[in-house]
Amino acid sequence: MNNAAENLEHVVERYRQYLVLLADRQLNSRLRGKLDASDVVQQTLLEAHQNHEQFRGAHEAEMVAWLRKILANNMLDAIRGLRREKRDVDREQSIEAAIEQSSVRMEGWLAVEQSRPSQQLARQEETLQLADTMAGLPEAQREALILKNGHGWTVTEIAQHMGRSSTAVAGLLKRGLKQLRQQLIESE
Repeated sequence: MNNAAENLEHVVERYRQYLVLLADRQLNSRLRGKLDASDVVQQTLLEAHQNHEQFRGAHEAEMVAWLRKILANNMLDAIRGLRREKRDVDREQSIEAAIEQSSVRMEGWLAVEQSRPSQQLARQEETLQLADTMAGLPEAQREALILKNGHGWTVTEIAQHMGRSSTAVAGLLKRGLKQLRQQLIESE
């Protein structure tokens, strides 16, 4: 196996949960029952492995951007297949932009303005740890946290979306954050 393929496999394992979280954030309530983010990510990783020679970058960050692009295309294909709609260039650009924004928002949860490469690397590691830890939360807590912190929804909007009371959603957010913090501290 060549160096690029070995590097890809390393990146794939490190970023699997990160990609699942990005994909999951793009699924609205109508699509969640029909489409699984893990399936789309698996397809993405399979395509990346099969087409690793097409990757033209030199750095891990470029490889992650390449994986996000493949993920965006696979999300569009999956949604298009479910909806049986014709190709919509605006929708394609909007899903790509949404995945990129999701990535930026995830990093923003941990963000303090950092400029040195060592600080950027540490932030990238923290983002991966956050994605892995989020994957371990109960689904309702994860969804509430993503909608609140990732999409900027209010507790009332989340409650309506999830079919729960505002008090129940506040509890999900509180327990989810507590568990997230505890797991992140324990992993250090």
